[in-house]
Amino acid sequence: MNFVLDASVALLWLVPQTNPDGAAYADSVLSALKESQAVVPSLFGLETANVLAKVEGKGIVSEADSQRFIALLGQLDIAADPETMARALGDTLNLARRYRLSAYDAAYLELALRLGLPLATLDADLVKAATTAGLSIFALH
Repeated sequence: MNFVLDASVALLWLVPQTNPDGAAYADSVLSALKESQAVVPSLFGLETANVLAKVEGKGIVSEADSQRFIALLGQLDIAADPETMARALGDTLNLARRYRLSAYDAAYLELALRLGLPLATLDADLVKAATTAGLSIFALH
């Protein structure tokens, strides 16, 4: 089953120690990607790069660790949505307002709603908004 992948999940493949309670979920999502495609808003790359720079700067991971993580992302079936920018100041902004989310989180919600796909996320506010909006959260069987 295809799904929308939140960076909060993917980044745990690199730094599971930042959310030990979510690490098993993140690992299961990674396993599911062997048979599924994940779709991400086009901001995913920038959001990921930002976190990589921060965790490298804090000495949590090395540049080599980050490069291995980037290589892993390149091997997975992850497609970037080409419409993220076009929807940013319309649907995404409206979702951010309605659910009191950051525009970044609202982009994941907008994408999942538009494509009718479940959302793989560990962000509690995003889970709440998605559930309220009638969207399913990616669950592993």
